[in-house]
Amino acid sequence: MPMTDTKDKDPTDDSDLFRSAMKGVRLLETGKHVISKKPPAPIPSQLQKDRQQVLAEMASGELDFEELESGDEGLFQRPGISRSVLRKLRRGQFSVQSELDLHGLTVTEAHAELSAFLGRCSARGMVCVRIIHGKGRRSPGKMPILKPRVFAWLSKWDDVAAFCSARPVDGGTGALYVLLKNR
Repeated sequence: MPMTDTKDKDPTDDSDLFRSAMKGVRLLETGKHVISKKPPAPIPSQLQKDRQQVLAEMASGELDFEELESGDEGLFQRPGISRSVLRKLRRGQFSVQSELDLHGLTVTEAHAELSAFLGRCSARGMVCVRIIHGKGRRSPGKMPILKPRVFAWLSKWDDVAAFCSARPVDGGTGALYVLLKNR
């Protein structure tokens, strides 16, 4: 077979087409190119919206006690929390990792303190905390003011899995053991 001259090249030859298309293109430097900018951390925007809505509902002062047991003892559990876990909570078998005392605070102050406290405890991964709301013996008419509101606020707070009145040694019906959800 006779050799063809380079001048007699087939115009449809792929390599010739590629060379003509790449005329004037220069090669990049070789080596690794590292992108140093890290992507931003994801923002749980829906969770933030839900928490803001809960805070707004809690601050409105409108209380709905239908989901809570009435009486002197406070008791609440979310669906999915077993009876054995609630029984352990009621017996004080969880280690209390932090506590908040709301004695002497106004409703507005107590709400702000409770919200900040629960936020800090959840962020630190705490499991069980104690909230001291008092029994209301020094309130007008000796009726508790903070106690029913704390019950309602806690039942609406998403990070709260369950709560119950504390054992007498830990404050009895003037305090609550609060079980926080694991993250």
